[in-house]
Amino acid sequence: MSPLSEQTAFQVGEPSEIAAVRRAGTQLATNLGFNETSAGRVAIVITEAATNILKHAGHGEILLRPVYSGSMAGVEILALDSGPGMSSIALSMQDGMSSAGSYGVGMGAMQRMANGFDLYSAPGLGCAIWLTLSADPSFNDAAPWQIGAVSLPLPGETACGDAWAAVETANGLTLMVADGLGHGPLAAQASRGATEVILRNPELAPARAIEEAHAALRSTRGAAVAVASIDRYAGKVDFTGIGNIAGNTESSAGRHHLVSHNGIVGSNMRKVQQFTLPWTDDAMLLMHSDGLATRWNLDQYPGLAARHPALIASVLYRDFARQRDDVTIVVVREHMNESAGD
Repeated sequence: MSPLSEQTAFQVGEPSEIAAVRRAGTQLATNLGFNETSAGRVAIVITEAATNILKHAGHGEILLRPVYSGSMAGVEILALDSGPGMSSIALSMQDGMSSAGSYGVGMGAMQRMANGFDLYSAPGLGCAIWLTLSADPSFNDAAPWQIGAVSLPLPGETACGDAWAAVETANGLTLMVADGLGHGPLAAQASRGATEVILRNPELAPARAIEEAHAALRSTRGAAVAVASIDRYAGKVDFTGIGNIAGNTESSAGRHHLVSHNGIVGSNMRKVQQFTLPWTDDAMLLMHSDGLATRWNLDQYPGLAARHPALIASVLYRDFARQRDDVTIVVVREHMNESAGD
């Protein structure tokens, strides 16, 4: 699982911007070793997704990043808009329903070209599409965890002051989200310094990981940091947070908020406390920096909680990013099968 894959956002509001994001996606695919045919699939899918945004919503955004599964590399595409939404996803997935002016492949064919595909839309709630494309057909086959993330810098900055890392462990998975103080390269130095702690030793208990991050960040400006360790066999998630990283677990058993204490890791950290919450097979863990407003509620989006975690993260980003700060949202759950037409 690649925590430092840089995500890039592209505005789509006019035809010339489609060409820009298509070039970026093709270049990313080429850099990852895609052959001409596989890179061409990336270009076709981006063109179709961006054209749909222009036709149906007028304006939207496409996020690109490299993603990895073992030694295999892929391109992740998130296409977001706040348009009128779809009245029938099943109808939109049928062949022959392509947008005018596109390559004419339609969303059903986009799904067939992609290694991973899911979408969320509802009347009045816009549309979000998630795709991964890889030159390797087995790219998504064996992943035990589904992870969705949006991590972007403050508009106008090139370096994101937030960072995250998710690493598999013997019994489950450890997730860290860090928010370096301020913005830009120095904030990025602090947040990435924190994530190095669990990349080196993902088996650390969250409280211990925070303590080691505190020592590692003393020469930096410091960061807000939170660590969650999921033990799928013991049915629990241990959590420790310092600063303004928020989050919760959600499952059929209910919603549990994660509690962080005040302080700055690497500076004035006073109380380190580890909490334990239940973890069930259908549970979902969501953590985010304060670049996301806290007034969101998944209940406002019927059916979204059942979609791929990347769609959950991207819809919350689209609707609740403060736009005056770096923003990171990470959503994790155990792998489950889904279909966009459900």
